Amino acid sequence: MSERYPILKGAEPFYFEGNRVGILVSHGFTGSTQSMRPLGEAYAAAGYTVCGPRLKGHGTHYEDMEQTTFQDWVDSIEEGYYWLKERCDTIFMTGLSMGGTLTLYMAAKYPEILSIMLINAAIDIPAMDPVIELEGVRFLDAIGSDIKKPGVNELSYDKTPVQSVKELLTFINEVKQKLMDITCPALILVSDEDHVVPPDNAKYIYDRIGSEVKEIQHLKDSYHVATLDYDQEIIINNTLDFIKKFL
Repeated sequence: MSERYPILKGAEPFYFEGNRVGILVSHGFTGSTQSMRPLGEAYAAAGYTVCGPRLKGHGTHYEDMEQTTFQDWVDSIEEGYYWLKERCDTIFMTGLSMGGTLTLYMAAKYPEILSIMLINAAIDIPAMDPVIELEGVRFLDAIGSDIKKPGVNELSYDKTPVQSVKELLTFINEVKQKLMDITCPALILVSDEDHVVPPDNAKYIYDRIGSEVKEIQHLKDSYHVATLDYDQEIIINNTLDFIKKFL
């Protein structure tokens, strides 16, 4: 599937070449790299090599997204992973929302990933389940830009393709089966108030991953897109601290 629409300004993938430690950064469902760029830039400023792929069908137009499968999103992340593998000896990964789901998927598949950092990761979204039964409806309302801080907007789609929600739910169910395969250290960051992914997803993940080293940290002043919200600096500092523990 080739995308029909141009990439939106600010939604481009980002790459920063630094030292031999790589950090793979994934944005979320219907969102774009814009939501993760502040983290990517902070990691680069700390000297790391950073890759923030644009998930296929994202950052252009929701009609492009409608044509993609979850495997396309996995492929986008794996492409970034191999870009880092060529340049780095060690790789960490962090992701927001479905980017967190992709992070879990990657940690299960590539045990050499040294540690993972999840931000409001999606593994159980009961409110989306009825979408599976929808017939004849192509698009739903937007789910992006759930941000507490006034005047800050996520670069995300203003409609959500029904087909894409179905792909997301299929992917989530696949990743659920792999949680016990994850053994690397995990930092689980969760907003206490989130209008997209229920905060109890954090405990669900914590209880089911096979990692011995794992912790939950609460973000008290952000909604779902916490990377662009009041807790942005906390996320940057805490993830950088977590990375340093394993170097």
